[in-house]
Amino acid sequence: MTECTQAEFDFQAHFSRGVKARFDGGTMTSDAGGLLLREVDRRMNLLGRLGQCFLDGRDPARVRHSVAEMVSQRVYGLALGYEDLNDHEHLRQDPVLKLLAGKPEWEEPLAGKSTLNRLELSTGAPGRYKKITFWKQSIDELLVRVFVEAHATAPEDIVLDVDTTDVALHGEQEDRFFHGYYDHYCYLPLYIFSGEHLLCARLRRANIDASAGSLVEIQRIVTQIRQAWPAVRLTLRGDSGFCRDELMSWCEDHRVDYVFGLARNPRLRARVDETLTQARQQWEQTQKPARVFSEFRYDTSSGSWSRPRRVVAKAEHIDGKENPRFVVTSLAAEDWPAQKLYEQLYCARGDMENRIKEQFSLFADRASAETLRANQLRLYLSAMAYVLMCGLRRLGLKATELATAQAATIRLRLLKIGALVRVTVRKVWFSLPRGYPWPDLFGRVHAALIE
Repeated sequence: MTECTQAEFDFQAHFSRGVKARFDGGTMTSDAGGLLLREVDRRMNLLGRLGQCFLDGRDPARVRHSVAEMVSQRVYGLALGYEDLNDHEHLRQDPVLKLLAGKPEWEEPLAGKSTLNRLELSTGAPGRYKKITFWKQSIDELLVRVFVEAHATAPEDIVLDVDTTDVALHGEQEDRFFHGYYDHYCYLPLYIFSGEHLLCARLRRANIDASAGSLVEIQRIVTQIRQAWPAVRLTLRGDSGFCRDELMSWCEDHRVDYVFGLARNPRLRARVDETLTQARQQWEQTQKPARVFSEFRYDTSSGSWSRPRRVVAKAEHIDGKENPRFVVTSLAAEDWPAQKLYEQLYCARGDMENRIKEQFSLFADRASAETLRANQLRLYLSAMAYVLMCGLRRLGLKATELATAQAATIRLRLLKIGALVRVTVRKVWFSLPRGYPWPDLFGRVHAALIE
């Protein structure tokens, strides 16, 4: 039979030199920077503990890919930019991913898409093909535990940001519903952060109130945090979707402060009529946006609130029109005057939007599995990839130009590095390219991680 595989490829000459290409470069990778993530995990012991959140019911004599390897393979793959299980069918021999996943035999391939798919689709019920399951409670506790471990000393104050977003669905996934605001079929995941630290990632149906289930998550997070830091002061922050009496009353009864957005209504508008007039007069004089702040005690006319509460109002006039905004809070006016509370505390919750965007850059919106449980596991895996990248920022990138960079930028500049890989009896050598633009940054991160 004639061999038809082309060995060389000719391209247009470069002046007097010919240009040829051949597949003779040896073992190479495009993800050599992933070695830095491996050092982050060594410091945090994140993926080892994540693997312990799974129950493996397979026959040990027949197991070729351990749960710890498969979980590490998936999380590192997400961090490196591989969102789909099909990608792993082509990554089974990748030297970096083998090293990151902890594959003991160098010549053995990693798990393929079918094996990883069975890991994700397990329901927890006994079955012939799906014998691995996970405990949600254990993974939830791990997220909070990593947050606590990130602090060398107990903080005095913690702000917990709570928010929701949409994950679009394009198939017939379990519990899919059409959401009028987002104008498509979706899930409605609940996220809770403290600064850049992710404390909760809960996948939910879309036919619910934005705050549904948030009290349960807040209760368990606050309980776990106070077990580590009994004296810490906690403040819960969210938009008007979380301004619910059940949540506010629980906070008031459990020494947790709150500041929530409050949706506008005619009664609230009437309470700020005078300050809106002042803002309009200032705008007419300066033709610049004008803000006047006020506060008052407020209770709902429907009786949906169990007690009157402090409301801070921002009466703003901008571009020739009024723009009033309201927040309700348990914080005292002596510590948080109206303008300071709104501009410095409440508006700071906008940074949480950046943290949610990072989840999507780590493929948290890849909810293409059939069941809600399987998609919850995918959300957890993306969350762990984020925690790993967050650890890289905190432990390795501090005081560098990427100290506040988003995950996608860190991946592009620091992780996606091509390298030639040589395996000897005693070492695995990675030959990094001389043309890499940021070798000094790589060196500084490495030095910070191995100290």
